[in-house]
Amino acid sequence: MPTIEKILAQMQENPVDVRFSDLQKVCEHFFGKPRVRGSHIFYKKPWKGNPPVLLQESGSKAKAYQVRQVLEAIEKLEDDRDA
Repeated sequence: MPTIEKILAQMQENPVDVRFSDLQKVCEHFFGKPRVRGSHIFYKKPWKGNPPVLLQESGSKAKAYQVRQVLEAIEKLEDDRDA
């Protein structure tokens, strides 16, 4: 089972080839348990607006734009913690 750090490195290196289940693990690690509404999975974030942390499953691979949004959200979260 890959660690969060390994999944993050993979996400940064190639956002097109990320398993949806791995993206969910990363989101739960940083943002906690999700709220599910239909096919949409919402993660709580400490800010309003963008970047959103919203996933929608589409097969076994995550959508690249969602991977990029999650990476952007993690960066914002870490920047806010450092401030």
